Amino acid sequence: MKAVLPGILSGVALVAFIGALLFGCAGRWDLPMFWAYLGVWTASGLVGPLVVDPSLIKERLRPGPGGKDYAITIAFLPLGLGQFIVAGLDVGRFHWSDTVPLAVQVIGLLAAAAALAVMVWASAVNRFFSSVIRIQTDRGHYVVTSGPYRFVRHPAYAVSPFLFVGSGVALGSWLAALIGLLLFCTVLRRTVQEDRLLREQLEGYAAYAEEVRYRLFPGVW
Repeated sequence: MKAVLPGILSGVALVAFIGALLFGCAGRWDLPMFWAYLGVWTASGLVGPLVVDPSLIKERLRPGPGGKDYAITIAFLPLGLGQFIVAGLDVGRFHWSDTVPLAVQVIGLLAAAAALAVMVWASAVNRFFSSVIRIQTDRGHYVVTSGPYRFVRHPAYAVSPFLFVGSGVALGSWLAALIGLLLFCTVLRRTVQEDRLLREQLEGYAAYAEEVRYRLFPGVW
């Protein structure tokens, strides 16, 4: 339990931060879908640390040397923060685009929850599921081919549009959903960069790429 505690605390802190952004920008508490959305993130944050390799928790919180995606991170962070800020302001105060029907919001919430579940699954089978792009020679990096990696090479990235766009829809803001599309664009860029690095530097990855042909979407790319 001691090994997973930092991961759980990190998850709780993330939920608290998202909640502060959403409700702080909304200026009100009576938003049931906001609470439901935070509940989904809470479940993910509690389950994830319990099913992953304990060493991965340390890697994700404090990545080792060699990260190569700082420019992408710089683009991703303001968009990620912006999505929650816009959703809060839109739904709670200014009503720019808060016309999402409740049934559609529920579908968005389910899509986001399913995406988070796949991400937890991917991190559970892949002890090298780092938060940065790097070859983890210090951790004995090898190619993972089980679980969702049997179907596509980057399963967590493959479901990210369901998380990002689904989040905006679940929160009730079409503008926030649009920001979700922009977030996915940064993931596409990261996918290209990461896949290239793995092909060039990780032993066995090129052969794996011949067997599992698609990066994100079977039959497409």
